[in-house]
Amino acid sequence: MLLRLPVSVSEAQECLAEGAVPIGGATLVWATWLRDGFPEQALSLRDLPEANVVGREELGAAVVLNQVRDPAPEVLRRAAASVGTGAVRRTATVGGNLVGSTLRCLLPPALVLDARCTVLEPHGRSETDLSEVLAKRPLLLGLRWREPLVSGYRKLSGDAGGAPPLVVAAAVHAEGGGQHRLRVAVRDGYEVLSGSTGCGDGAEEVVGALWRTDLGALGAAARDVVREEVTALLARPAGR
Repeated sequence: MLLRLPVSVSEAQECLAEGAVPIGGATLVWATWLRDGFPEQALSLRDLPEANVVGREELGAAVVLNQVRDPAPEVLRRAAASVGTGAVRRTATVGGNLVGSTLRCLLPPALVLDARCTVLEPHGRSETDLSEVLAKRPLLLGLRWREPLVSGYRKLSGDAGGAPPLVVAAAVHAEGGGQHRLRVAVRDGYEVLSGSTGCGDGAEEVVGALWRTDLGALGAAARDVVREEVTALLARPAGR
C-alpha cells in the first residue's frame, strides 16, 4: 500500500482523483483492511495545514483527539477527552470519529455548534452540512461554526461491552435582537437526536420546549439528564 501525504488541497484532490482511499487515524479502518485487503493507495491529511487547524470557530479533520484543546469550545474539548483511552486519543482523528465511527462521539457537539463541513471531492472543495457528510462520507477537511456564548457536555458511565453511554451536548448561541438560542443533542444508544429552542423563558419552560422537538422521543432517564444539563448550562455566565 502506498501512503500519500499531500501538503496542499490541490495535491489532496489529485490523490482522490487517482483512487487514494482516506485513512483518517486508521484506528477504525485498519481491522477492515486486515480482513478484506489493503487498498493500493491510501491518503492521510496529517501534513495538510487546512486539516490541522484548532481555533475558536474551526477544527481540522486531521487533528487527533488529544489535540482538541483551547481555543476550541468546551463542548468539543470535553467530548474529545472522553473518547477511548489515551492511546486512542493520540491516534484517532476528528474526521475519522465523525465519518468512520459508529459511535461518532463528536457528532453531538458538532450538532449543537451548528457546524458546517468543508469537504473535498475529486471535482473540488465545497461546504455542506453534517447530514450530507454522514450520508455520503466525502473526504472531510474540517468544521466551521459560530463561537457559542457557553457550551457543555456530559457523558454517563458505561458498562464494558454494553450499550454506548448516554451523551448530552448543549450550547447557547447569540441571535439577532439580543435573543439567545439553545441547541441540545443527545446520543442515546447509537441514535443521535437533537433540538433547539429560544432561551427567553426560565429553565423549566426551555426544557418543556425541547420536549416538543425530536428530543421528546427520549426516555424518562435520558430526559432527566438533559434537564440537569440544560438547567446548569443556563445558569452559567456567557464565556464560561
